[in-house]
Amino acid sequence: MRNKKVKRKIGKGAHKCVRCGVFRGVIRKYGLMYCRRCFREVAAEIGFRKYR
Repeated sequence: MRNKKVKRKIGKGAHKCVRCGVFRGVIRKYGLMYCRRCFREVAAEIGFRKYR
């Protein structure tokens, strides 16, 4: 029998990537909610550009 998962309100477990579901390295700025790896893949599609 498994325990029920708890919905976290604060901390690392409260924010997960909407694309892959990982909890580490989530970019929350502008409401993105992508992990850093997924963000690199979809950044151009959602309108972000590299500046140098």
